[in-house]
Amino acid sequence: MLGRSRTVRWLALFTLLAAVLALAAPASAIERNFAGSAQLDYMFVPTARSAKASPNTFDGFTMEFAGKLAVDFSDKISANMKVCYGCHGFEADMMYFDVRVVDELNFRIGRFSPSFGAFNLRHDPANHRLSDKPLPYDMGRMLRLRQWNMSVLPSPFPDNGIEINGTHTGENVQLDYAVYGVMGFKADLQPTDINFQLNRRPEAYYTDNNARPTVGARVALTFKLGEASDLTAGVSGMGGTYDPENHETYFIGGADISARLDKTNIRFEYLARRTTFDIGNRAVYKYLVPAYGGDFFMKSGAYLEVEQSLTPELDLIGRADTMFRQGNVEAASPLTSKASIFRYTVGTAYSIERGIRIKLSTELWQFSNKDAASNRNIELSLHAGLAGSF
Repeated sequence: MLGRSRTVRWLALFTLLAAVLALAAPASAIERNFAGSAQLDYMFVPTARSAKASPNTFDGFTMEFAGKLAVDFSDKISANMKVCYGCHGFEADMMYFDVRVVDELNFRIGRFSPSFGAFNLRHDPANHRLSDKPLPYDMGRMLRLRQWNMSVLPSPFPDNGIEINGTHTGENVQLDYAVYGVMGFKADLQPTDINFQLNRRPEAYYTDNNARPTVGARVALTFKLGEASDLTAGVSGMGGTYDPENHETYFIGGADISARLDKTNIRFEYLARRTTFDIGNRAVYKYLVPAYGGDFFMKSGAYLEVEQSLTPELDLIGRADTMFRQGNVEAASPLTSKASIFRYTVGTAYSIERGIRIKLSTELWQFSNKDAASNRNIELSLHAGLAGSF
């Protein structure tokens, strides 16, 4: 109930501020736009024991929905509010104001996903052609997610704070940048890793656990190659503390490159997270903790995706993605000090009506360690989904 009351207060405050600005501006100057997307997906894992992959992933039917309201009060001030629904329940994914001075200088204040990487720009299910997200950004659909404590950076990752961003456009090149300070990820006292669920729990949605911000930045360059072709390259980074006592730190860095070549899209992205953990009680770990340099682990991931339009209605998608984890683990973990996942995906997206697509895909997984229940390190998963935008 406490979390719900906080959510209601935030929504009320945002609505009040929006109403004040709306009343202050001439009616003819206000522009409103509502848009949304939804996806119903069925995931089946025939190689899992009894063909049941949960609780180590969310198999079966899952639903994702996002609805966004954008209000332009003037050419300088706008507001955005977005509510999403998924495996984490309902959440305020966006609740912010943009104050634009010029194209090169914009202030974003409120709740938003900070600028990091390329995939986060298209994380809504209607904006990407496969049913699930690349492994480094996965949130809930990867196999053995409990063992891995999810991905490198589960997307979306809405947070409270302020961001300064801008765009400078030249004749054949465009520069985009962003710098920000946000609450950052969280954990309890004496953590062994980030607890992503704390960022999603209602009672902790809008409060920081350590009063120190995470800071980050992104820079991207887009080169125009032709009328229907361009190339974008970017680098991103963010870092801060994540425990209540500000003892443990994390840093996430990434690089991405994408090319749009007429009817072909090619995307590659790599990101890595260095996370320190508490070593006050060394008995909780599987391996001996050395005196120096043994208080952190590295988790990294990458994906290569090729999307080919075969007809105006039909797209063919191929993706190869991977994750690595190197460092100590908790004593009860089935992972070793060096663990890996490789996944290979082939899928199609067919447009049955404008804005509505059927998604079909097959995924082959290869793990470095065997599953205790199935005694396998090779798994197969199948997706069938329906996605739409409005």
